Amino acid sequence: MDAQLLQWLSVNLRWFHLVTGAAWIGASFYFNWLNNNIRPAAGDDPDPAVKGEVFAIHGGAFYRVSKYEGAPARLPAILHWFKWEAYFTWITGFLLLGTTYWYDASAMMIDSAVYALSPGAAVGIGAASLVGGWVVYDGLCRSPIGQRPRVLTGVGSALLVAGTWGIFQLLAPRAAAMHLGAMLGTIMAANVLFVIIPGQRAMVEAMVGGRAPPQAAGAAGALRSLHNNYLTLPVLLVMVSNHYPAAWSGTWGWAIVTALCVCGVLVRHGFNLRGQGRPRPFVVSWVGAAGLLVVAIATLRPGPSASASGVPSVSTTQVQAIIATRCMPCHATEPTLPGFVAPPKGLALEDRATILANHEKIASQVEARVMPLGNLTAMTDEERAVIVAWARGF
Repeated sequence: MDAQLLQWLSVNLRWFHLVTGAAWIGASFYFNWLNNNIRPAAGDDPDPAVKGEVFAIHGGAFYRVSKYEGAPARLPAILHWFKWEAYFTWITGFLLLGTTYWYDASAMMIDSAVYALSPGAAVGIGAASLVGGWVVYDGLCRSPIGQRPRVLTGVGSALLVAGTWGIFQLLAPRAAAMHLGAMLGTIMAANVLFVIIPGQRAMVEAMVGGRAPPQAAGAAGALRSLHNNYLTLPVLLVMVSNHYPAAWSGTWGWAIVTALCVCGVLVRHGFNLRGQGRPRPFVVSWVGAAGLLVVAIATLRPGPSASASGVPSVSTTQVQAIIATRCMPCHATEPTLPGFVAPPKGLALEDRATILANHEKIASQVEARVMPLGNLTAMTDEERAVIVAWARGF
């Protein structure tokens, strides 16, 4: 595929993905807020099937939303369904994963220092993580464990940690992190497709047939919707960490990214407790926020000096020579590496001033083995050490 066409395709997919994702997450947050804030009706509602209601004001108007215990006496003429936001978020995300990682797996998914894979094997592992994550999660939810929320949370978390560790042993760290986010996003979308919407459809069909709505189907959908609510912050965190190696690089990258996800769940739980009227709910959110700070501090490492790292004093001229050979095939005004029509992030490392101004960024990307992509230009570990030692000397 033409490199320029691929870039336009990717930017439009990313745009569409963000728009539909915002719509899906907004609807999820809103309905979860409704469930937490519904209170018994004041007594003047003529419909005895109404379980509760909530009043709100927005945009200069008052709104009254009622929640039914099962279903209204008759099917409304207009019934709004919330599903296409989820479907298109997953579809665009899957296409973006394919065009960004799977299409160029040799550069984006493979790091020989992690595990030597063929491009086909790397893509197969990525695809298996999406399917396997859903199969395991859905099986747990349908098993007796699914009836015990705390046990389900514990077992599910342990399996997630194990799965994250496993994929980080096979794929390049950034690709592993992105596939973790894609796996969680797949679970969320599959919840909508296979559980939430079928349950809602069963309730509507029961109403049309004059039967009592199946409460079990509604309850299952509500539970999966709550799961999606808790997964939202971890998915967002992983996805926005794409260009931030501190969140997933290094020997303990798998542990860092899972710890960040747990902190995100705690933050979300605090908001949910607040909506339920629990005492001191934000203590849980504070614990999650404090956890994010602890993880950040724990991953900060003072950079070694050139002498301490065993690398002799390094000059900028030496680093320029390495960059010219290993980095400038991509990071040049006119890249020579196939597939690039412009330097990544618009950063052309062709002059000394630009290299000096970006020394920290260069060192962090090189140290995390994010760059060069797939190490296609064969940068050696010794060259990486030279660049890192040089940057630490400022």
